[in-house]
Amino acid sequence: MDPVLWHFFAGFSAVALFGITVLRIGPELHLSLVEKSWLVAIPTLTGAFLRIPFSLMVDKWGRITLLIQLLLGLLGQVGIVTVLENLSALPHQQAYFLLLLFGALAGTGISTFSSGITYVSYFFPQRRQGYALGVFAGFGNSAPGIFTSVLPLALSYLGLIYSYVAWATFLLIVIVVYFIISIDPPYFKLVKTGKTRLEAESELRSMGLDIIPSTNLVSSLRSSFKNTKVLFLTFMYFTSFGGFEALTEWFPIYWKGFLNVSPVEAGLLTGVVYSLLTALIRVPSGLISDKLGGELMSILSFSVLIAGSLIFIFARSVPTAVLAEILMAMGMGIGNGAVFKMVPEYAPRSVSGASGLVGGLGSAGGLMIPPVMGYITSDFAYPLAFLVFTSIGLASLILSVRLLKSKEVVER
Repeated sequence: MDPVLWHFFAGFSAVALFGITVLRIGPELHLSLVEKSWLVAIPTLTGAFLRIPFSLMVDKWGRITLLIQLLLGLLGQVGIVTVLENLSALPHQQAYFLLLLFGALAGTGISTFSSGITYVSYFFPQRRQGYALGVFAGFGNSAPGIFTSVLPLALSYLGLIYSYVAWATFLLIVIVVYFIISIDPPYFKLVKTGKTRLEAESELRSMGLDIIPSTNLVSSLRSSFKNTKVLFLTFMYFTSFGGFEALTEWFPIYWKGFLNVSPVEAGLLTGVVYSLLTALIRVPSGLISDKLGGELMSILSFSVLIAGSLIFIFARSVPTAVLAEILMAMGMGIGNGAVFKMVPEYAPRSVSGASGLVGGLGSAGGLMIPPVMGYITSDFAYPLAFLVFTSIGLASLILSVRLLKSKEVVER
């Protein structure tokens, strides 16, 4: 699993600098607020919705799917560097549309989440899915926090363009290493030796593996859409991971705009205290989910998340807000691990479709939640914006309880 860990981690490098790029070139290209908003959103948009088709393609192309995603992300980085180097010579509108295009390509790097989840799940039995997917996603999701911490240093020493070159070099090295040492899951190896699907499934079960790739990509996605429990997990992931992405964008605005924290402190509070903690707690969460079940862990996670959001509503000092931030980070990290413990359990024969659906539509929270919080802040106040998380956290808690009750009925 090591090359895939680095694969997912490196995928974030393709978009790590994009927000800074928009801030730097916005005045030079005379971009409107709407144009800047689209430019900021485009990598997240493609990174979210490309998760669905690429997750499905793992069942057809195996490890090569993940390689294609990173190569597209690298191509996006190279394109952005080329535009930045020729910015003064390009017409403003042409430069803007080229940055939209290459930003969208760069976003392919973060779409590696769902394809990686699908890929990794085929190496482990159901009873160890929480651990395997927790380690994979926890390490990979630590990238935003680490990159946020390193970025100011890179920009001050290298400048924007050479920081892109450094990030692209890192991504290229990971691509080469991944290509050399990655392997296909056992099922694909058995099929390549000439075994039929039934023979391959039988041999996999003798090896203790019970997650089987789908033979029909469309049916995998269709069955996931028809699976009510997968739809529950999608909304729960919208709250935990989509919420994580949303607050990673929102917290710098909150810390500076409401509590007058300096930009450096706001970056540390967001990148290290929040993002890194949310990512790393996903690892033990997945491991504990294997023992206690994803349903119980998700109930715990959304209870903690709700508590954190309520404290934020009444927080008027930095220490109180930091306590609330830590609680929300823990709740979201535990929730992320718990949800993907349950995905292979509730969709064992359509993991690719379910992973794509949960990961793709779930991460759309990163696009939808910040504008809602912005409207609430504009009309009322910063603290009341966290009512969004109280509401969706409560809805996710109810869904978690329903999943637990349905499981208890089946086990009886």
